[in-house]
Amino acid sequence: MRRPAKALSARFVQTVTEPGKFFDGHGLILRVDAHGNKSWVQRIVIQGKRRELGLGSVDFVSLAEARAAAYENRKLARSGGDPLQDRRAQRQIQTFEEAARAIYEMLKPTWKNEKHAGQFISTLETYVFPTMGRTKVSDVTSADVLDVLRPIWVEKAETASRVRQRISKVMKWGIAQGWRKDNPAIGISDALPKQTAPRLRRKAMDYAEVPTFLSALHGSQAGLSTRLCLEFLILTCARSLEARGACWDEIDFEAKAWNVPADRMKMKRPHRVPLSRRALAILKEAEGLKEGAFIFPGTKPGKMLSDMTLSKLVKELSFPVDVHGFRTSFRTWTQEQTNFPNDIAERALAHIVGSDVERAYARSDLFEKRRKMMEAWAGYLAEKRDNVVRIG
Repeated sequence: MRRPAKALSARFVQTVTEPGKFFDGHGLILRVDAHGNKSWVQRIVIQGKRRELGLGSVDFVSLAEARAAAYENRKLARSGGDPLQDRRAQRQIQTFEEAARAIYEMLKPTWKNEKHAGQFISTLETYVFPTMGRTKVSDVTSADVLDVLRPIWVEKAETASRVRQRISKVMKWGIAQGWRKDNPAIGISDALPKQTAPRLRRKAMDYAEVPTFLSALHGSQAGLSTRLCLEFLILTCARSLEARGACWDEIDFEAKAWNVPADRMKMKRPHRVPLSRRALAILKEAEGLKEGAFIFPGTKPGKMLSDMTLSKLVKELSFPVDVHGFRTSFRTWTQEQTNFPNDIAERALAHIVGSDVERAYARSDLFEKRRKMMEAWAGYLAEKRDNVVRIG
């Protein structure tokens, strides 16, 4: 006998104690066991097969909620969908913390040093996981992101911006997994106060002071490998990792070139550096340190110099600047003291120049023109250094 829709009442559901099965509409059944426990079950045909779906205990799911769930399940099944599969997919959605840690493990091998990897996960552990770490990626809202960022947005502007970027990366992962369609970390700046504090910028040395620094470097008691590496970095306008990881098989003495592989470059593109006479002299001096692949070996056999070695030396010489800032010194020198075109100077820094269309047609790396510029830079540093007397 077909049961009428909505045969049960809320009062009956709460008061019934007799064991049995009591039918409602859309296959919804109230099941009461011998101990008086009550739960909802739905009988439904899914893709031609009769199934039973548990909808939860009466203690947590009301009659109205059970009816709504039963209706949606039946509607989905009638259209050819599978409510059971949707449930399994929902259970597989990771929490924000689970997804973030999965992304961390996936990206860790691609980071240039352990410091970058550590910062990614440590900021999330400090500022995000306590607030929304247990929230499923599909359920994270803009309000959740705002709750994380609001306390640090003004006082720790740089950190807050990085935290937002890392939240956004997790959300993009969720979109790629099909767990959500939007990124709640995008477009929320208008809902936050204006960041009045300027972002941190790397401290750079005035180019006129670089010769003074080199004089101090030559007179320091630092290890030969460290001193040579730092001067080589300044002469070639390289980044720290590029210089510290330099290997002998990357040097073409005949072409007077240093071929930096893509895996050590920020933009993941190979970079060819013309070597000035002074840079070549440094390499000749470094041959006395030869003990493996690295031109400037660290204290541990077979290891490059550590990330902090160069920075520590600069600070010990009483120059409050960042190693990366020597690239800025060079760039300012080209602007104020030379007539070298902008694109040549930018290519010396391994920056991408021009639009995609321009780069598609202009494929030269301007190597010979850059050679003249790097020789001029080395000449400027040598000429000024010879006239410097450091006091103190």
